[in-house]
Amino acid sequence: MFTGIIEDLGVVSNLKEEFDNLHITIKSVLTSELKIDQSVAHNGVCLTVIGIDNDQYTVTAIKETLDKTNLKTLKINDSVNLERAMKLGDRLDGHMVQGHVDQTAVCTHIEGANGSWVFTFKYDASLNNITIEKGSITVNGTSLTVVNSKTDSFSVAIIPYTYNHTNFSTFKVGTMVNLEFDVLGKYVAKLLSLKANN
Repeated sequence: MFTGIIEDLGVVSNLKEEFDNLHITIKSVLTSELKIDQSVAHNGVCLTVIGIDNDQYTVTAIKETLDKTNLKTLKINDSVNLERAMKLGDRLDGHMVQGHVDQTAVCTHIEGANGSWVFTFKYDASLNNITIEKGSITVNGTSLTVVNSKTDSFSVAIIPYTYNHTNFSTFKVGTMVNLEFDVLGKYVAKLLSLKANN
């Protein structure tokens, strides 16, 4: 489990394909605190550390993960939002995040707002994921509050700290991002769907 509070902005230092898998090596200040088999969220995707070398560590994304996330678009020197798994008893500063990406979305609009930014994202509504006004959403692993919730899009407001300490600063119109919808909302949507079909 994660909280959606990004700890570091890692940098992709190597990418190696092996069959349908992609080995991703990341340079990060967190590396010295990591252990083999530990879980780390990468742009919101929970992956297991398989190797550590000085200030770099390696994780592997399988085909299923690559098909459903933006990890397939990574290039050398890209920045990646990183968060280690939460500790039991820690403050939950964001919201409950599983590290299981539901789908991707595309950034459709970026607007400056007197020292902050509003980013708008569009996603495929046919997958039955929903947002609600003032509800929680995870974008590239970052816990955020939804504004302007619509059937297939939503916006989030980004403060300067978040902009400077996540890869939101690299987003452009057309950037693909990972979304994890609020787990409570997913269960409610599923229950309503089951009820409607009975």
